[in-house]
Amino acid sequence: MVICKFFSPDSGWTWYAFEGSPVDANGYYDTDKEKVDFIFFGLVAGFDIELGYFSLAELKRIRGKFGLPVERDRSFQPTRLSEVKKLYGFFW
Repeated sequence: MVICKFFSPDSGWTWYAFEGSPVDANGYYDTDKEKVDFIFFGLVAGFDIELGYFSLAELKRIRGKFGLPVERDRSFQPTRLSEVKKLYGFFW
């Protein structure tokens, strides 16, 4: 299940997360160190459509061509990954 969606309103990129974990400064989730970021795994629709990791800190730094930040789609409802892939012409 895709649990949340992020998008860049002025670049056409979209990130669909279906899992994630808080991580420390070294990117590890299974330590006693303070957690400073959140790493997601999901479908990324940009130049290509691919599965991959992305961080909340990374999303916060991104700006589109008009300088707009990445936003979380608060109206997005959890959706099966197979349904999201259909939006981009994937039927596998």
